[in-house]
Amino acid sequence: MPAKKQHPIETFFEAALWKSRGIIILAVVFSIISSFALFVAGSCKIGLSVVKTFAHPEQIDNYNYLLINIIGAVDLYLIGMVLMIFGFGIYELFISKLDIAHEDSELNILEVQSLDDLKNRLLKVIVMAMVVHFFKVILEIHPTNSLEMLFLGGAIILIAGSTYFIRKH
Repeated sequence: MPAKKQHPIETFFEAALWKSRGIIILAVVFSIISSFALFVAGSCKIGLSVVKTFAHPEQIDNYNYLLINIIGAVDLYLIGMVLMIFGFGIYELFISKLDIAHEDSELNILEVQSLDDLKNRLLKVIVMAMVVHFFKVILEIHPTNSLEMLFLGGAIILIAGSTYFIRKH
């Protein structure tokens, strides 16, 4: 079937519209910068808490302080991973495939096929970040009555159930 002849204005508009997808570069660049910033912040958090714990052991009652800060850093790393996956994913979806990433057939972590694929990958990492953050909060709280213990147990069951269903999906 022969291609329909387009009006020059329609051709110009469609070309401009198609080229406007380049604005995605801003989201890619800033999500990767944010990812690096979170990786550095997480590393600094671990480093500073290790130094504080071992430089002044008499001020730290137990290693709960160190554990809470390390878990907080892992949370920052996971959010950094979300931003990195998002940046790479929208680049591959809207701009161009990352040729260098496709050279290594064993490492396809950041390869995104569709918007649904990107959403699923992001969802899994976001849920894991929430689980890690929840674990950090659990270490910081101290239930004082049986109702709080019951709510804590229920929250743990809900988290376990959600991770089970995400892994199953």
